Parts: sequence; C-alpha cells; structure tokens
Amino acid sequence: MDKYWLKSYPADVPAEINPSEYSSLKEFAERNCARYADRDAYVMMDRAMTYGELGRESAAFAAWLQQKAGARPGTRIAIMLPNVLQYPIAMFGALRAGLTVVNVNPLYTAHELEHQINDSGARIILVLENFAHVVQKALPTTTLQAVIVTSVGELLGGIKSALVNFVVRHVRRKVPAWHIAGALRFGKLLAEGRHLALQPVTVGPDDIAFLQYTGGTTGVSKGATLTHRNMVANVMQGKAWFGSKMPERATYVIALPLYHIFSLTANALMFMELGARGIMIMDPRDFRGFVASLRKYPPNLFMGVNTMFNALLHTPGFETLDHSKLFGTVGGGMAVQAAVAEKWQAATGCVLSQGWGLTETSPIAAMNPIGAGRFNGSIGLPVSSTEISIRDDAGAALPIGAIGEICVRGPQVMRGYWNRPDETAKVMLPDGWLRTGDVGRMDEAGYTYIEDRKKDMILVSGFNVYPNEVEGVAVTHPGVLEAAAVAQSDERAGEVVALFVVRKDPSLTEDALISFMRESLTGYKVPKHVYFRDSLPKSNVGKIIRRELRDGLKN
Repeated sequence: MDKYWLKSYPADVPAEINPSEYSSLKEFAERNCARYADRDAYVMMDRAMTYGELGRESAAFAAWLQQKAGARPGTRIAIMLPNVLQYPIAMFGALRAGLTVVNVNPLYTAHELEHQINDSGARIILVLENFAHVVQKALPTTTLQAVIVTSVGELLGGIKSALVNFVVRHVRRKVPAWHIAGALRFGKLLAEGRHLALQPVTVGPDDIAFLQYTGGTTGVSKGATLTHRNMVANVMQGKAWFGSKMPERATYVIALPLYHIFSLTANALMFMELGARGIMIMDPRDFRGFVASLRKYPPNLFMGVNTMFNALLHTPGFETLDHSKLFGTVGGGMAVQAAVAEKWQAATGCVLSQGWGLTETSPIAAMNPIGAGRFNGSIGLPVSSTEISIRDDAGAALPIGAIGEICVRGPQVMRGYWNRPDETAKVMLPDGWLRTGDVGRMDEAGYTYIEDRKKDMILVSGFNVYPNEVEGVAVTHPGVLEAAAVAQSDERAGEVVALFVVRKDPSLTEDALISFMRESLTGYKVPKHVYFRDSLPKSNVGKIIRRELRDGLKN
C-alpha cells in the first residue's frame, strides 16, 4: 500500500526498524544491563538500583526458577505487583529463564484472578503481601503450584525497609491477614539464587514473552499472545521516535503501572534500551506525593494518561515545579482532551503529544512527533514499519478522510489470543491486518484521528455520537473537572447522551452545563441527562470506565 504518511515523518525518524535487533528479550536484557551497568535503572523511595544490580538480581531469580521451582522454558509465571523494584527483577528474571510472563492487576478480585490464572495455566505467582489474601482465596481452584510473597519495603534495605513495611502494614494501608501454606519470601529466594548458576536456555523471536490480558470490557478478558519479536519490534519502534531526542542519562517517570502494556513497553523496555533512569511512583493517586517526587527528580520525559495530567494540573505545588528539563510528554491509554493538553503546555511549556496503541499491538502503533508545535487532536502517524488502514465493516479499505474502523499491520501485532482461535478470527484480517475496534479517519498528511470505540458509540435517532467529542466540550467549562458520556436508552430516540460529571464548581447546575454545551454541539449531541458524581470509575491506569456508568443506568 502507499505509505503516504512517510512524507510527514520527522527527518530523524526512519521509515523501517529492524525487528531482529535482538533475538529475544533475554538477549535484550542481558546486553543492556551489561552496557549500562553503572547507571541507575530505577529509583523507588530514594533507593536507586543500577542496571548492573538489575542484571545480577534478575539472574539470581532466573537461576532459582530453574533449579528450585523446576521451571522450564514456556512455563507461565504470574506477577501481581504494583510499581516496586521487585517487578523488573522478577520480570526480566523470568524472561532470562525462558518463562512466559502473565501480568496481573493487583486490584483484581479472587474471581478475576482465578480466571486469568487458569486461562493462562500459570504455575507460579509473585504477589505483594497487600494482595496475598486474594491469592489465598483463589488458590484452591487454580493451576498455581508455588506462591512467592514480597513486601513494599523488602528491597529498600536497612532501617528504611523495616520502617516502610511497618507503615504499610499497620498505619497507612493495613495489610489484610492471609495465610498460604508453603508460601515463599522473595528476598529469601533471591539470596538462594545468588549462589546458583543460571543455566543457558535458548529463547527465540517466536517464543511467547507475555500473555497480556485485555481489560475485558466486552465479556471475559483474553490473553494477547505477545512474542519476543513483537516486543523487541515495539521497543525499536519507540526508540526510532524518541531515541535521537533523549539526553544522555535521561530521567523519566513511571507512574503508570508496569503490569499494564503501555508502561511495560514504553517505560520498562524502551528506556532500558536507552539506558535511562525511571522514577517509580508506587501510588500515582497520591498526587501530593507525586508532585513531591517530580520536584526531587525533574523528568526529561513523562508518559501518562489524560486523567493523570488533569489531576496533576489541579494539585497544589505543581505550578511551582521546574519543568525546564521536560522535553516530551506523551498521553496514551485514552483520548487526550484538547483542554487538558492546552493547560499542560501552558503550565509546563511542553507539548502533550498523543500516541495510540492496543494490548494487541504491544502496544505502540501510532505516535505524534515529539515536541512539535501544539496538540493537534490526532493520535499521530503510523510508527516505523507499521501500516494503518481505515476499513469498512466488510474489511474493504476506505478513501482518505472517510470514517471507518482503524486496522493495523506491523511486526508488533500479536500472534493471536491465547487458546481463543474463534476470538482471534474475529479481529485478524487476511495478510496480518488487525481490526482494532476503534473508529477513525486518516487525513492527507497521514495523521489518524479517533472518533471513538465502536462499542462506546451512541446512536441517537440514527445519528452517530462519539463520546470523546461530547466529553471534550464538557471539560472546557470552567466548572467541570472530569466528564464521561455514555448512551442512555430512550423511547423516542433509541438512545440519548447521558453525561457524568465531577464538578470543580459545586454551584454548577445541569441546566447551566447543557446550555453551555449547546453553543458547541448540534442538538442530538447535547446531553439529555447530566449526573453529578464525586468521582468517576477508572481502570488501573486511570482510564474512565464508561461501561460501569452505562451499566449503572440500566439498574
């Protein structure tokens, strides 16, 4: 196909990348830990871990998995951790032993955990003790054979370790009681692993690196099968867009959870290739603490989601931060609202660039040039070695400017859904094209604009209404902090727009907001109902969950 978007590429971005730059993430981790051995890889609560230490500790965990847990290449290990130092050690250790990593949201219920463990066939799980009670409840009905438990402060060292664990267990979070017979302590097995030799294993590009589960917004969550080649390709695609602009020994923010595909690839993997230092934010909902970390460690690059940027802008102290080192801010995971992007640029002097991808694309598929101009509302250009095509429901390509389903082809596209050939067939078109479920259009310069998710679209008297557009107008009202638009059943129109709002101004009324929105939206797009809430339901990365709001209207 005609890759006409290449004419819009920055001069320093290549049209193609080499997806075989590394044979696997095993080779990737080992080479980069050696290459950047003296540099800080991660900082958590002021405790820095170098790449050299990461290499040694991940080797110790890999050796323990091989010789004490009996793990073999292809064995699945579940990792149920927030952003703590244990995560990269365990993740890279598992990959170096040839295992397949199954990332688990620590906030899962026992029912959700049971499904993911049994669907993936995971034999081993590493969990933070804060969530061990959930594992205990699910354990009897899962395939798990070994449980490893760790604590927030376990790797912080000395007095700090004891103090942090005391606060977490008894003061701030109050760890729920749990008892799992035979559970192992992460620190103890690491100590054992340091005296064991890591046995050589062969890991190839077609082996499975991750079973990365989708959010399950429609039906039961499915595991996207992501190979080592998928992940290496996406790292090199990210490097093609960021690498030449990164300062030496750069600092970046890890606020999005590393178990989520966006943060996993864009933070843990891509920045390892660049030898950068990641500042771990364990609880990004503690925005005052978040701002304090940004003050202490001014970042060069910051990846997040719209709700995170919006909340930071409204956190006292953010306005006094030194943003002079910040050269790039990237929003993904959900639509970046123009109003938030404008306020971010005004406050930081840095353009909020939007990117886009899916779990099924490892995840980066499109990206705006970093630091170029102003926010343009698009998700950007197809990244190197990637094609985007707008298709109709039959899978036929549509002309430039037409609205249809966004389809993607490239080396980062998943092999398929784990043990779900029927579900794979629904999304994979011939010749490797992936149906994304996102509705959008591409302009003559090659920039793609998302109208909305197919499943979120509101059909008012036969007219399509895209929630992103409605929400984008709502948040421009000075009295609105957050907004989410969903479909509400209506006898006359079939569906109408319902808007859920978190107010900045407690005096804001439904009539005042609707009147304001009429100035920017045609009649059928204007909300018929406005519901004020203290907060909106969000996913683990801060994405507003419209489904919960929509389902609540049915009850």
